[in-house]
Amino acid sequence: MSKTIIVSNRLPVKIFEENGEYTYSASEGGLATGLGSIYKDGENIWIGWPGIEVNEPEKQADIIQNLKVLKLLPVFLSQEEINEYYEGFSNEILWPIFHYYASTYVNYKQSNWDFYQTVNQKFREVILSVAEPGDTIWIHDYQLLLLPGMIRAENADLTIGFFLHIPFPSYELFRLIPWRAELLEGMLGADLVGFHTYDDVQHFMNAAIRILPINSSSNILTVDDRPVVAEAFPMGIDYNKYSSLINDESVLEQISLLKENFGDNRIILSVDRLDYSKGILQRLAAFELLLELYPEYIGKVVLYMVVVPSRDNVPQYRELKDHIDKKVGNINASYRTMQWSPVLYFYRSFPIEALSALYQMADIGLVTPMRDGMNLVSKEYVASRTKNNGVLILSEMAGASKELIDALIVNPNNIGDITRAIVQALNMPLAEQETKMAEMRKVVSRFNIFHWVKIYMDKLQEVKQLQKSMQSRHVDFSVAKNVSARYSSASKRIIFLDYDGTLVNFHTDINKASPDPALYVLLEKLSTDKSNEVVLISGRDHLKMEEWFGHSGVHIIAEHGVWQKQIGNTWTNIVGLTDTWKEEIYPILNTYVERTPGSFIEEKSFSLVWHYRKVPKDLGELRVSELVNNLVYLTKDKGLQLLPGNKVIEIKNMEINKGKAALNFMFMNEYDFVMAIGDDHTDEDIFKALPDSALTFKVGSSLSAARFYLRNPREVRQFLHGLGSDTDQ
Repeated sequence: MSKTIIVSNRLPVKIFEENGEYTYSASEGGLATGLGSIYKDGENIWIGWPGIEVNEPEKQADIIQNLKVLKLLPVFLSQEEINEYYEGFSNEILWPIFHYYASTYVNYKQSNWDFYQTVNQKFREVILSVAEPGDTIWIHDYQLLLLPGMIRAENADLTIGFFLHIPFPSYELFRLIPWRAELLEGMLGADLVGFHTYDDVQHFMNAAIRILPINSSSNILTVDDRPVVAEAFPMGIDYNKYSSLINDESVLEQISLLKENFGDNRIILSVDRLDYSKGILQRLAAFELLLELYPEYIGKVVLYMVVVPSRDNVPQYRELKDHIDKKVGNINASYRTMQWSPVLYFYRSFPIEALSALYQMADIGLVTPMRDGMNLVSKEYVASRTKNNGVLILSEMAGASKELIDALIVNPNNIGDITRAIVQALNMPLAEQETKMAEMRKVVSRFNIFHWVKIYMDKLQEVKQLQKSMQSRHVDFSVAKNVSARYSSASKRIIFLDYDGTLVNFHTDINKASPDPALYVLLEKLSTDKSNEVVLISGRDHLKMEEWFGHSGVHIIAEHGVWQKQIGNTWTNIVGLTDTWKEEIYPILNTYVERTPGSFIEEKSFSLVWHYRKVPKDLGELRVSELVNNLVYLTKDKGLQLLPGNKVIEIKNMEINKGKAALNFMFMNEYDFVMAIGDDHTDEDIFKALPDSALTFKVGSSLSAARFYLRNPREVRQFLHGLGSDTDQ
């Protein structure tokens, strides 16, 4: 029976060693809560680092045995690996770039990258030791970006999901990473790549198609022949847990103490882990500005600030803590009274009961990170407001801002904006508070952590079904064998073959995609069989096709059907075509060449082609859209057709069509084997025109009228070589 394997950098357990004995306690994080419903079921398991360095084999064996009961499997790391892979690459390269601090904190070190690869390989080995065909593997976060690709390379049958819990940066930032392509290839080993927001999806898609030679459509990236889906899944919290803590005795006790201590003071609550991405200093500056501009709040409003310790042994974090300490000290020194301190600052973690009491007591939840993947503190605050009162002030840079739209949304870089939001919150009528909070509570309640797990896993299965539906059309061994059998039993065959992208790889320089010796050998093999008629049918100029294949034993159709040449005959063209329209269209195309570096015009006998294969993808697509809008009415009046192709847009006479050309070639002949292979939009006309009995093949895995597909020109050649052969291909 198949199982699910959860993989993260850390296991959801805390391990303590005392007198050589280990004690274990479960983590209370949101991820552990949500995924608990998965890994604790059946044969499922969670794999990760146990959080401590253990080098002795006996102790490792002891921990493995104890964790097995908890459905956990450890990956043991040395201190050097933790320093280089986690503290180094993950937190000094990926973390700052993904949080838009590339110029401030990034430190590229080759040794960090080397260890990042090594540790991801360690995780791979542990996973593969327990994974079996049919299993589902769900990998989490930025420490393991390479892992999906590593597993895919070893076992293609596994279902692999990946979720990034931090933001994905824009292409301009991501491309700064020296190992950017390897990281993307690693992520694309997954079947489904999940993010918190749609913006992150777009950033990832943009980076992937610009850095890697892959195609995309909507939110689907095609990696070889495998569709990989990128989608947003906003993470939630355990809503019922936070909303029900109001009934906990220890929480009620703490609420009573807070009421006694604060009296009529209004409480603004700030809860963060120590990190430069959280905007803590800016928040303090906004509160200081409030006291300066609105002195009436002195003695009446308190900023209750909890900062959870994190990496304060790292210089940047230690420096940040010093700045926070000084800022808090300055504010308190300037505004403190005998009975009142403006900022109550706690540099420690709080148990969930204490946080719950604060969430329920705070009039304002102040959550203003400079950049955050989701930020669950905002959702915890909302879930805890069981009376529907209180106001959430939320940074637009937090993923949660896309869901909690009834919060007061602020730009965390704008100190005045935050200050004004605090004033608005302090003066918001209760009825308005209740309306806004009730709406946000509905969102947090519905899109909780369990919902997040369910919709992700459902989508992962959906993606696998999509892949399977495509695999059923791929030319595997059984399909190739059946086609070969039909080929062998036929007595009169016709085979239509496109050239660019079908028999040879697509090339950015159209003049460099010339035939190689192996292709001539293949065409000779096919054409010397007396039962075969081989037709090269291409959009290329007929003079170039003559230069390359005029001496070969094949028929040629060039320029999408304008020109035809049967073996041993001269070239003929469609009668009645005119090219006078070029005088008007050419100048229009030329304006786009002048505006688009890398583009150029190719002129054929009865068509004009605007090429943008050397143009950056986004710019090329923008210019094509503009060009089509510019020409669409003009071409209709002149009986012309706009034909999109692979990095080209062609303007030609309406009568020119590969499908018509193919049917004309077959006119007056009876064939018991008809086959066509092509790779782009123009070849769809052939697929549609040929009889239902024809065998049609699309090169590439995009949607097509063809019955089957082959991955690339290399597969096409292997397939053609295997026709009629008794050997397995």
